[in-house]
Amino acid sequence: MRFLMWIPLFFCGMLHAQEELVYSVYFEFNKYTLDENQGNGVVNFIKTADSTRIESIQIYGYTDDIGKDAYNFKLSTNRANTIQEKLVKSGIKNKIIVTIEGKGRILIEDDMVENLPERRSKNRRVDVVINLKPLPKIEIPGFFTNIQKNHTVGDHIYLENLLFERGSSKLTFEAKTQLDKIAKLLMKYKTLEFEIQGHVCCTPPYQKEAIDLATRKRHLSQNRAEAVFKYLAFKKIAKKRMTFKGYGNTVPLGKGSEYDRRVELVITKA
Repeated sequence: MRFLMWIPLFFCGMLHAQEELVYSVYFEFNKYTLDENQGNGVVNFIKTADSTRIESIQIYGYTDDIGKDAYNFKLSTNRANTIQEKLVKSGIKNKIIVTIEGKGRILIEDDMVENLPERRSKNRRVDVVINLKPLPKIEIPGFFTNIQKNHTVGDHIYLENLLFERGSSKLTFEAKTQLDKIAKLLMKYKTLEFEIQGHVCCTPPYQKEAIDLATRKRHLSQNRAEAVFKYLAFKKIAKKRMTFKGYGNTVPLGKGSEYDRRVELVITKA
């Protein structure tokens, strides 16, 4: 048995940045027992975090793709419950553990057949997520939530409603409503040129890009950026003013996974 910890600690000045600390415990095939070292590791992970900022704890169990769905769901739930029981017995208050969920199996996609045993071993795990309260808001020049009259090259426009469902590049009604407003401003400030940057969340560190469920191809962030490009073009924004690019999971906001399923604009010519 082995465990791994990664701490994605990020800050974005234009937002009330929220941090997530994630600790993963890895299990042997078909097992949900926890040895002493594993248990001490996950307890220390929580107890060494800033207790004044811990808002909640979430526990998610997973399995590999071997076996039937019902069995894997039960196994992943048992793994999550094992971690929860260890935390409570170690003095961590149960009321801050808001989620204990077995997610079942993680499928191996067609483009992940290399090192298959290792891939599967990384899916036999429980993720413990600490959600920390936001840091105080700090304004940083160059970050905006709307198109301004005067921009400089490199300015980021983060569109708060331009978010996507998990695994989807389809624009929501809220996203289209905000893009309608952006299109009007872009028509007003005709000299602005920009790159449309697509992003994803929730992929492991070794997998920089996610799969678009509609196409089954691993280019979700690119598809999200292209969806915005096409919509703005439909709204009569000249294509020569725009480029688009997918950035995968390489630029998280640090505010929460749902906020990383996003597209933002970066000014390339003012």
